[in-house]
Amino acid sequence: MRGLLVDLTPLRTSRPYRHLWTGGALTGMGSALVGVVVALQVYELTGSTFSVGLVGLFSLVPLVVLGLYGGSVVDAYDRRKVLLASNFGLVLVGGVLTFLSFTNAATVNWLYALVAIQSGLFAVASAARQAVIPRLLSDQLLPAANALGSLSIGLSMAIGPMVGGFAVDLVGYGWAYGSQLVMQVAAFFLLFSLPPLSPIGEVRRAGVRSVLEGFSFLKTRPTVAMTFYADFCAMILAMPRVLFPAMGALMVGGGARTVAIFVSAIAVGSFLGGVFSGRLGAVNRQGRAIVVSVAVWGLCIAAFGAIVALAPGPLPGPNPGGRANWALWPAAMLLALGGIADTVSAVFRATILQVATPDALRGRLQGVFTVVVAGGPHLGSLLLGALAVVSGEAWAAIIGGLACTVAVILIALRQKGLLAYDSRHPGAEDGVVSPVV
Repeated sequence: MRGLLVDLTPLRTSRPYRHLWTGGALTGMGSALVGVVVALQVYELTGSTFSVGLVGLFSLVPLVVLGLYGGSVVDAYDRRKVLLASNFGLVLVGGVLTFLSFTNAATVNWLYALVAIQSGLFAVASAARQAVIPRLLSDQLLPAANALGSLSIGLSMAIGPMVGGFAVDLVGYGWAYGSQLVMQVAAFFLLFSLPPLSPIGEVRRAGVRSVLEGFSFLKTRPTVAMTFYADFCAMILAMPRVLFPAMGALMVGGGARTVAIFVSAIAVGSFLGGVFSGRLGAVNRQGRAIVVSVAVWGLCIAAFGAIVALAPGPLPGPNPGGRANWALWPAAMLLALGGIADTVSAVFRATILQVATPDALRGRLQGVFTVVVAGGPHLGSLLLGALAVVSGEAWAAIIGGLACTVAVILIALRQKGLLAYDSRHPGAEDGVVSPVV
């Protein structure tokens, strides 16, 4: 049983990594908290769901832009300084949100602007943090470190929104933002323990040309590029969150409670995948593991859709959407299983990217990774939402899940380097004689 649990060796052996991981968890919690609290505050100020939806748009655009451009900054400067600067910016944003809320000066425009700034800074900090990890740990410890990273994300997504929601309900918006500010300040000071992390090799000036060099590198390493495509299969073709409200209201029943259970089920699965990740460090065929885990995710989503399709509809009850029927918990279990599979995929995708990418390019490639992970679900919501209009929500999940499984298998068969990838000889599948350092 001990061997199945998450490997804590990176936390035990490296004090800088321990502080980096703790700071990352606190930053993630703070960002997740702000996402929920800003949405609640915008709705209170406007009474408009559309206005709340714009919060996501104002978050996505700077995340994409600065996720890409920020990666070139990470490669051009000392990464310790980039982390300190971006996290200091997050502290300032948290301070302004807290001040505006305590003084009742918060407006919708202020909230949109601040959440956009926060999203951009978070993208830069995330790219820098991931690019730093290979400088602090050996390649053998990277799978364990990435499993710990998935565990950190699960904790952030579970704890941050919960703290924010309860704080707003009990003590108000100012104290909710204040708790986030405390997290960001603690994360900022933890970063001072990092050693200097100056660029290695030829330094390129940050800018568009530098960003394009990162994309050009992917052409020389098709196996690394395939890890991005595999994630697109899962996030674009089979991310079912946009389907949950209709399922809770019309098919499974339970309304908002069912939606919350479905969303939480994926997060719980991701958390469990991190907790029981101890064996992942012994997996050498990491490309195969990505293909299998993405295929399992797709099959779980298809099975989830099939269960919902068989649901008899809401049961009579006093709440909007009535009471949930028998399909609730089998469907939630399939989503949790999918969350576990997604965590396995995420661990090995991050590991291959870190090992196969030269240090001089890691910031730019991590920026692309951040954009793919964050932007994919938004595109997936658009695709499955449109498909649901034609086929219905349950069939949208079934079709999307099966399409994900078929697509990732076809990708693996077309680019067999992904199946051939062996962590003991990284780069051999792409004709690289020795591991890239």
